[in-house]
Amino acid sequence: MSYRSKWLLTLRSFGYASVLLGSASSCGLPADGSSLGELRGTVMEVPIAMPDLVLTDTEGGLYDLRAETDGYLSLVFFGYTNCPDVCPVHMATLAGVFDELAPEVRDAMKVIFVSTDPERDTPERLREWLGAYHPSFLGLRGEVETINSALAEMKLPGIAVVPGRHGSDTIIGHPSAVLAFGPDGLARVRYLFGVRRADWVNDLPLLLGESP
Repeated sequence: MSYRSKWLLTLRSFGYASVLLGSASSCGLPADGSSLGELRGTVMEVPIAMPDLVLTDTEGGLYDLRAETDGYLSLVFFGYTNCPDVCPVHMATLAGVFDELAPEVRDAMKVIFVSTDPERDTPERLREWLGAYHPSFLGLRGEVETINSALAEMKLPGIAVVPGRHGSDTIIGHPSAVLAFGPDGLARVRYLFGVRRADWVNDLPLLLGESP
């Protein structure tokens, strides 16, 4: 059975029909209070479609986000390499998670980091920074206007630039959640800052229709 078929079967087993109808709460529980399987991430009331977005990868090639992620479980995060807290924590946690996953689960997944600070996040910087966490993590960059348009399409807050004071670095405001897009190109679960490694290890196989 393909991962796409397993994904659809998994959605049915987790009761996602109620989510698609908008009857689930933001904490991931249906209106009747029953549990959505064993998922520990936050189930969204309204799924988010993968944005129609073409960016540049760290090798200078064009990367069509929808086409390249079709059929994969894709964890998409918007951040920047000079981030003092959220970004390095997310990437370090996911790197540890990858070491614990079965090979067939890793092979069916992509972790995609989209820069919200393209001026400082050069291809070389992105490649070096992400490679220090895990060699399979993908880094993408594009114009700020393009990224903001995609964020608006995904109902996520846009990029906010806060100039540094007294010689401190510029701070970039960006969404703090990682979105888990299924092989069908829809994100129904998000993972907020502070999610534990054990939660990822539990959820990722489930999202692919496998046993954790």
